[in-house]
Amino acid sequence: MELQMIRDRIVTIRSKREALIQLLEQPDLGTLRIDVNQAIEEMDDLLEEFDRTFPVG
Repeated sequence: MELQMIRDRIVTIRSKREALIQLLEQPDLGTLRIDVNQAIEEMDDLLEEFDRTFPVG
């Protein structure tokens, strides 16, 4: 897989993170709040690792 294609997919993933943040703000989320929180944390870890592995520039 080409690096630019991977970067494009990472941009898509970063944009979907905002949807999780908005979901977290829903007052009727109940116990799903834990899962959404964990998904955000794991996504942040993976994005951080990608940035370390493939720095821009």
